Amino acid sequence: ITDAVIKDPDAIYGDTAKPTHEHSPLAGNSTQTSNSTQTPTTSADILTALDEVLIGRKNANPDSSYVASLYHKGINKILEKVGEEATEAIIAAKDINIANDTPYDTVADDTAVKDLVYEIADVWFHTMVTLAWFNIPSWAVTNELARRFGLSGIDEKAARQIS
Repeated sequence: ITDAVIKDPDAIYGDTAKPTHEHSPLAGNSTQTSNSTQTPTTSADILTALDEVLIGRKNANPDSSYVASLYHKGINKILEKVGEEATEAIIAAKDINIANDTPYDTVADDTAVKDLVYEIADVWFHTMVTLAWFNIPSWAVTNELARRFGLSGIDEKAARQIS
């Protein structure tokens, strides 16, 4: 028997959760104040900020943060977390009963949709921890996605098989 997964920030952090993200991975350990962390405002900002935090935690005391504890446990534990979170994302996706063409903003209040977004965020986060383990910044992945953008997936796959 296990406890239910808590996905609501208020339930996790209590009513004191602030929009400054002081409880997020960007905030550092408990000795930092919320004033020392600038809240990222764009998707690129959050990826860059996470890259910096993840690299900074590689040599930190394992008791100082969740990420530092993952690094201390090694790459196998990090990869285990990627797999676990990917499985949870798959399960969350299978729980959604909306049409493929339904706009996100019309279903954003749906609990199943929120669960999927939460689980995908966990997958992305743990894959970023994996990248940081190997000193690979997130922009390497976004650059690869940009390179592929506009290419036919069929053509791109065929080109890989030829070379």
